[in-house]
Amino acid sequence: MIRPAEKKDAAAVVPIINIVLEEMELPFLDHVDQATFFKVLAQAFQTEDYRYSYRHGLVNEREGKVVGVAFGYPETAEAHIDDALQPFLPQLGVAADDKVFADKEAFPGEWYLDTLSVASEHQHQGVGSELLKAIPAVARQQGLTKVGLNVDVANPNARKLYDKMGFQVVGQVKLAGHDYEHMQLNV
Repeated sequence: MIRPAEKKDAAAVVPIINIVLEEMELPFLDHVDQATFFKVLAQAFQTEDYRYSYRHGLVNEREGKVVGVAFGYPETAEAHIDDALQPFLPQLGVAADDKVFADKEAFPGEWYLDTLSVASEHQHQGVGSELLKAIPAVARQQGLTKVGLNVDVANPNARKLYDKMGFQVVGQVKLAGHDYEHMQLNV
């Protein structure tokens, strides 16, 4: 069942978000223990406007368990999407004024799908596809007609899924030193 994320989902959502963050090889993750990071991410998830706030999330729940997540927001929100995280950064040994995500990810005029992630034991079972099918309605509800996302060029399985769903490559970006294709879907 696809539903909006709720504050109470924090403990289930954080490890699923972390799958993507580990793949991104963010440098600060090398210097913080996982328990501390999960605690901070759970706190930030419960704020109103953070990139991974419950307000920006959808979850896929099966048999009462969160097995997949999607987070996104209008491109116009990107400039301040991580402001809510800043007060928590000292707990991670990061200066409060550092930028964890310094690269511009979204393209103008789109609803940006920041993260789509599925718990390891539920991959290849349609969880991500179900979440992806729900995204266009979210974008339209927010008055946008395009959904954008970035797919790592080293992740052909994800690229196949987005192709299958009708996304088209519209550009390339480099995020945290990795090459990505930017894809969009008109909704």
